[in-house]
Amino acid sequence: MYLSLLLFALLLTGGVVSEPTPPGKKLGTLHVSNASGVALTQKPVRVGRKALGMSPNVRLYPVLIDEAGKTMPAQLEDTDADGQWDELFWVMDVPAKASRSLVVHTVDTLPVYPNRVRVRFGKRSSAYTPVRPLTEDTFYAHELPIRQGYQPYQTDGPTWENDKVGFRHYFDGRNAKDLFGKRTPALSPDSVGLTPTGAVIDNYHVLRDWGRDVLPVGNAEGLSLGLGGVGLQIGNGLYRMGVMATDSVHTVESSRLRVLASGPVRAALELDHRHCKPRPDRDYRLVEQPTIWPGMYAYQNTVQLHNLQGDETLLIGLPRVATQKPVEVLKADGWVALFTHDKQSYNREYWLGLAIVVPEALFDGVGEAPTKGPVALSYYAKMNGQTGKPLTYYALGGWELSDPGFRDPAYFRDYLRQFIQQLSQPVAVKMTSITK
Repeated sequence: MYLSLLLFALLLTGGVVSEPTPPGKKLGTLHVSNASGVALTQKPVRVGRKALGMSPNVRLYPVLIDEAGKTMPAQLEDTDADGQWDELFWVMDVPAKASRSLVVHTVDTLPVYPNRVRVRFGKRSSAYTPVRPLTEDTFYAHELPIRQGYQPYQTDGPTWENDKVGFRHYFDGRNAKDLFGKRTPALSPDSVGLTPTGAVIDNYHVLRDWGRDVLPVGNAEGLSLGLGGVGLQIGNGLYRMGVMATDSVHTVESSRLRVLASGPVRAALELDHRHCKPRPDRDYRLVEQPTIWPGMYAYQNTVQLHNLQGDETLLIGLPRVATQKPVEVLKADGWVALFTHDKQSYNREYWLGLAIVVPEALFDGVGEAPTKGPVALSYYAKMNGQTGKPLTYYALGGWELSDPGFRDPAYFRDYLRQFIQQLSQPVAVKMTSITK
């Protein structure tokens, strides 16, 4: 997994950068190289603890200093969940056919950087108690809101956002994914989805200074998979890994949520759905890890589906609730993008470009769900998944109030092409001049 929650708690404060003075011991220099002809913007970079020359069980922290002498915000991650960090993660711009140098220092006090990303998740224990922030929770089949008589979760489930856009997952059994359009790089207020007394309220479908929920994902008769949501095709049947809001019997025994990271430059959560039974003769486990970092109008999702029997097709959804335009397909650099551009917000008020980007090697065509039913109002990518094998893809949303250019379908297509270019170009990281 990733950095322990204890360590992330030290990173979550979002004030002024706390820079080490003096900078501490110099370990060496990281050279981050881009051999391609594409200028990389906010490119995610990772380097292991061992590559940095930092021994385990030593309570020191790395700090990156760029060519201008400024601290590069970064965060520590515990990828093997042993309680110690083993990777350093950051994002940076790297010009085409160029290399950048970052000096690595060690300090004994963990620096605090402003948050450019975060996960927000809150729950109330009854209809009469206020919402409290949580970093993990398990939702059980008997807890469907229609049976409980109230919605327990702030914004119906977790949200994750960066400086460009926000998303949410319906953790209340529906298991669809939605889009929050943003008008400012600042993180949205903690009060989104809450009354002043901490009760759950839908106050995010109206335009605020920060933005709003802009994407309809279904109606009383049909529910889409949402933007990047997961479904299954078995034979000719389409199945969601969850239920509709009007259902009183859940098809998933339990769903466990854990916040894996929440800033300053990477936010991630894990959704572990156990005993998913979309029909009586099937019993699956679905694990998702939505992840976001700064600078993109998108999130990354990695999914693993267990107990496949071999006759299933994995579906990755693209809502068509508010558009009748046909889906368009763009193939480039080993990726396939399915996308639409239309006035497809609520009441068809705003221009909105939507896309999913999936690996071409596993892509098996495009489908369209009907207008009614538990898997409806969606285009979807058909994917050849293998049991237990991770599949990583991306979901994008470009709203005209985030960037006026998104009013133009050609502008959105160009952004999508550039996004795929960015995905496809790796960086090389090398550490030199390590002081023993």
